[in-house]
Amino acid sequence: MTPTWILIATVLAGGLALPARAEVRQASGNGFELENSALVQAPADRVWEAMTAGIDHWWPKDHSWWGSESTLRLDARAGGCFCELAGERQAQHLQVALVEPGQRLRLLGGLGPLQAMGLQGVAEWTLEPQGQATRVVWRYTVGGYSTTDLTALAAVVDRVQAQQLDGLVRWAGTR
Repeated sequence: MTPTWILIATVLAGGLALPARAEVRQASGNGFELENSALVQAPADRVWEAMTAGIDHWWPKDHSWWGSESTLRLDARAGGCFCELAGERQAQHLQVALVEPGQRLRLLGGLGPLQAMGLQGVAEWTLEPQGQATRVVWRYTVGGYSTTDLTALAAVVDRVQAQQLDGLVRWAGTR
């Protein structure tokens, strides 16, 4: 079984809780665009801090290269790294391209198996204050040459990102 299909089977078997809104906006054989959003019962500055400095607390360890053996960190500055460290083993998941503290964070790269497939992505997190709460919108656009039809993979990646966003909502809302 290929890593892509193992990922699909794992996600579908997991019964993931979805955030307030999850959507595959577009999907084709060579790319897709996803959008997940949720309302966090916390102000934008607290959500930002949880999202960046607290990423190791809310990003699901079953969606990292080395699980509980590793530490995730996000250096929220242009050129910074969303990296995973497990002793001598290291992985760059995404690279930071744009930082507007408390408002928007843009990262570049392919997450998980997408990286090994040679695909590129743009992940953008937007924080929108709504009274005492904050709406978090996560858009992820992926494209490139692939020997795998990405149409079916879009829904799987969307579910994984919904799980990741749910982790942020829970972590930021309880801090």
